Amino acid sequence: MQTEYLIAVNEFCVSHDIEISFISSLKETGLIETTTIEDTVFIDAEQLQQLEKYIRFYYELNINLEGIETIKHLLLRVNVLHEEITALKNRLRLYENGFH
Repeated sequence: MQTEYLIAVNEFCVSHDIEISFISSLKETGLIETTTIEDTVFIDAEQLQQLEKYIRFYYELNINLEGIETIKHLLLRVNVLHEEITALKNRLRLYENGFH
């Protein structure tokens, strides 16, 4: 992992006015991954979008960590089902076009 794509958790928390313990809790529940380099904890920039979503859920919507885990699971399931529907529609189009 290149350090140019890592963001220090303490700086992120200060800039977003959130508690470092929230990031630690997200890590403990497996919602995000962190990297520690020389006693500094970092998050990968690729996780920022997801992390900011969790911040909104927790701080703005007052959803606890268990609720966030559930939402993540349900959204992943919806995405899988959406992909499955798209694949089925494509297969159906092949059969429909073949009979015309």
